[in-house]
Amino acid sequence: MIRLLLFFLIISCNTPEVKSTFIPTFDSKTAFSYLELQCDFGPRNPGSNGHINFSNYLNNFLKQLNGELIVQDFLYIEPITDSQRAGKNFIIQFNSDANYRLLLGAHWDTRSFSDQDDNADNFNSPVLGANDGASGTAVLMEIANIISDNNPNIGIDIVFFDAEDGGIAGKPETFALGAKYFAENLPIKKPDFAIIVDMVGDKNLTIPIERISYSIAPEKVKKIWGLAEELNLPAFKKTIANEIYDDHVPLWEIAGIPAIDIIDFQYPNMFYNYWHTQNDIPINCSPQSLAQVGTLLVSYIYDEKHL
Repeated sequence: MIRLLLFFLIISCNTPEVKSTFIPTFDSKTAFSYLELQCDFGPRNPGSNGHINFSNYLNNFLKQLNGELIVQDFLYIEPITDSQRAGKNFIIQFNSDANYRLLLGAHWDTRSFSDQDDNADNFNSPVLGANDGASGTAVLMEIANIISDNNPNIGIDIVFFDAEDGGIAGKPETFALGAKYFAENLPIKKPDFAIIVDMVGDKNLTIPIERISYSIAPEKVKKIWGLAEELNLPAFKKTIANEIYDDHVPLWEIAGIPAIDIIDFQYPNMFYNYWHTQNDIPINCSPQSLAQVGTLLVSYIYDEKHL
C-alpha cells in the first residue's frame, strides 16, 4: 500500500501542468453602444460635421488607452465628389516592441451619397453608416479596450482607416484611399498579417470567405474560419463567395502585408439591400452580430495556437 501511494505521488509530481489560456470576454453591449454613438454624430462622410466631430472623439478615446497613438493626416481628392478632402488614419499600437505583429483594421468614414437607394430622391443624402463604417469601428474600439487592459503576447496594431467609401461605383480602385495612403507611407513596422472587418453589424449576419482574401492567405483563412467553427459562431460560412476591393487589397498589393477581409455581402439578405442606402441605420444591426466577430478576433489574438 505504501509503495502504491509512493508510486502515485511520483506520477502526480511528474505530470506536466496544463496551462489554461486566458481569453477576455468581448462585451457586445459596449460595442453596440459605440455603433450607436457613431451614428449619433450623424453621417461621417469626409467634409461633414459628423466626420470632424467623430474624428475628435475617436482621437480622445484612443489617447486614453495604454497604447501608442499615431494620427496619419493626408490630403486626397474624393472621387465621387471630385473635391479635395482632409483624411485621418488613426493607428494605435500595443506591444510596439513585439516581433510578431497583427494588424486589425476597419474604416470609420461613411458614404456621401445613397446611390443604391430604391428611392431616387435619396441619392444626394449621405449614408448614416451603422453597418458600413460604424460596425467594424465599434468592434475594434471594444477590442482596443480589451487589449489596453489585458496585454497579449503579440504586437497589435489597430488601424481606423479614413476615405474608404468615397469611390465611384464600378471603379474599385477609387475606394480604400486611406488604406492606400497607409500602405504607401507605413508609419509603423510592417505587420506580419492583417484582418479587416467591414459590414459586420447586420442582424442577419452571414460571413462567407471573401475570394481575394483566400487567394492572398488561404491557410490563414482556413485557420480563422476553422476557429469560428470551434467557437460555434454560425455567421461564418466555409464557402468562397464574392470578391471586393476593400482595405485589405492595397495592404497586400502596395505594402505586401498578407491581409484578409471579414465582410457580410448581403445586408440584410439576397432579396433586399440596405448597403449605401438610407436604411443603413442601427435598428438593422445587432449586438449579437458584433459579438460573433468580436469573440472570434479576441480568441484569435489571445490563443496563440491559432496564429
